[in-house]
Amino acid sequence: MSNNLSSFAAALREAHSAVFFGGAGVSTESGVKDYRSKDGLYSTVREYGVPPETILSHSFFESDTDVFYDFYYKYFLSTTAAPNPAHIALAELERLGKLSAVITQNIDGLHQAAGSKNVLELHGTVRTYHCADCGKSFPKEGVIAAAGKVPRCESCGGKIKPDVVLYEEPLDDAVLTASVRAMRSADLLIIGGTSLNVYPAAGLIRYFSGNTTVLINRDETPFDSAADIVFHDKIGEVMSEVMKLI
Repeated sequence: MSNNLSSFAAALREAHSAVFFGGAGVSTESGVKDYRSKDGLYSTVREYGVPPETILSHSFFESDTDVFYDFYYKYFLSTTAAPNPAHIALAELERLGKLSAVITQNIDGLHQAAGSKNVLELHGTVRTYHCADCGKSFPKEGVIAAAGKVPRCESCGGKIKPDVVLYEEPLDDAVLTASVRAMRSADLLIIGGTSLNVYPAAGLIRYFSGNTTVLINRDETPFDSAADIVFHDKIGEVMSEVMKLI
């Protein structure tokens, strides 16, 4: 890892507008389950009789909201997960003026908890909610208090929906536009904790035309051969070590 770390550190020292693009692997070191690994949600959760991908769809939310929320409370409303060294290092890079944006496929809010300010959440967030009927907004705390049942709007009685992008739903246009803008203006791209198999999110990296691409992922990805610097290591370890060198 040492030679790659030196090259990564040099790229960070020269960077003025780095962008981080990350996925579920960033949060697994905080104890959050990923989706597609052999230990992930899609491989291990079988108690509902339908795949988790089905449960996490717009149509299932509408038709089987009680089952959706039983799954959601169990696997998405962790109150114990805390930022890990990767989250903390990225927040520090932003504070140092090196990192201009975090573009994440995660919905857990751990980047913000670590101190990152410009976080673009492609798939939404578990931190806020809205009434599917009248649109009224709700904080996470009110939904956690309703654990064990479908939360209802206090104004109209409609079902409350998490502000996450479910299957069958489009990504938010404003978030996509901001992400493309950040990619196009970046001089360094750091990709971490993602297989780059989830579209349209993964397609955003094609907008990067800067100097250096660094890829950090436990397993190989389709983009390995195109990256300038590649780590097949834990992202928390890589980010902790590189921060010692800049």
